[in-house]
Amino acid sequence: MKIVKIKFDTAHIIGTTDDGRELRQSLLYYPRLYHATPEQRNQYTINAFGIRWDNLDEDMSFESFEYDNPEPTSLSRFFLMHDEINASAVARKAGISQSLLAQYVKGTKNPSAERKAQLLTIIHNIGRNLQQTKF
Repeated sequence: MKIVKIKFDTAHIIGTTDDGRELRQSLLYYPRLYHATPEQRNQYTINAFGIRWDNLDEDMSFESFEYDNPEPTSLSRFFLMHDEINASAVARKAGISQSLLAQYVKGTKNPSAERKAQLLTIIHNIGRNLQQTKF
């Protein structure tokens, strides 16, 4: 499979394959593309392995369009949209390993309802603590 043409909507990159299929991938996985201007996004080259944006120093493999889950989970979406929140620190506060939280964020493992509630409470507490900050 090879991508021969790309376009963007507000949240996705959409690739047209050499056999005519349209596949999509969330731009949240590619923050440089997500924050790029339309002009920057349109300055790409397609090679034998994928797509390259020299001006953004970004590469995307053709295979990424065929991942099982092209949309991030709600937990993934949170950490992808808020890179100022350190996932490792959240894992420590939750008393779980960094690798387990990373698996939750990647979507390779699903947290229980109780674990989701725990993580949400920790994130809300971080927000409250930030709001109380004074200089």
